[in-house]
Amino acid sequence: MVPGRVARHRRHPCSALVATLAAALAATLLVAAPADAANRRISLSDYRWSEPEVHIDLGEHVTWYWVGPDLMHSITGDSDNARRWDSDPETNQPHHDLGFDYTVGFDQPGVYEFRCKLHSNVRGEVVVSGDPGDPASEPDPVPRIQLDLTPPRLNVMTKKRFAAGRRGMAVTYALSEPAAIDVEYWRYERRGGRTVRRYAGWTSWRGRIGYNDARLGAAASRFRPRPGRYLAELWAADAANNNAGVQRVRFAIRGR
Repeated sequence: MVPGRVARHRRHPCSALVATLAAALAATLLVAAPADAANRRISLSDYRWSEPEVHIDLGEHVTWYWVGPDLMHSITGDSDNARRWDSDPETNQPHHDLGFDYTVGFDQPGVYEFRCKLHSNVRGEVVVSGDPGDPASEPDPVPRIQLDLTPPRLNVMTKKRFAAGRRGMAVTYALSEPAAIDVEYWRYERRGGRTVRRYAGWTSWRGRIGYNDARLGAAASRFRPRPGRYLAELWAADAANNNAGVQRVRFAIRGR
């Protein structure tokens, strides 16, 4: 560099043209590009919002869905600019049907904070930009219901039909999921020349997924085995209290 001379960088004419076109294209895209935000659908489940921070543009809306299993929640404005909205204005003990929804539209930019009036940790905020939105935009898919309605499958397999005294009869059963097993015992007795069935007690235990071994007719706190013929009715209930169809096993207790 010659002392005292300002350094200049030569720009090739083609490079200048490309740069100019690129800048013009970028400006066009910025003007023509649609807003990134859109109407939103948010689920309330497991004591939280599916998205605790929701972004939309002016004129768009947010719809909250109660999808379970917990349904005792509200969408209640917490910040000053959101206090006009409340999904449950007439109660402090909200409880909704499965699939209930609540929609709020926003026509002013800002950050709007909401919480559940019963569970303050169930909260979130809606961030509304200053950009014009699209009120007719296609929102997210409707959130799926989060309630387990499928009962467990219980299959009882026995090799013998008699139990030896208080030890009971060995059985194997299969479960499609972990479940509580309840067993009711009925004893057959002769009354007035006919056979009747009398309630004899019950017992319960936890079963795991897959094959399990147990003993039917074994002594338990609520069942005292005596010699005779019995009917055992087995029920399986999962964590959501879905019940499998009853399985019945007839057997006899021998000896003492």
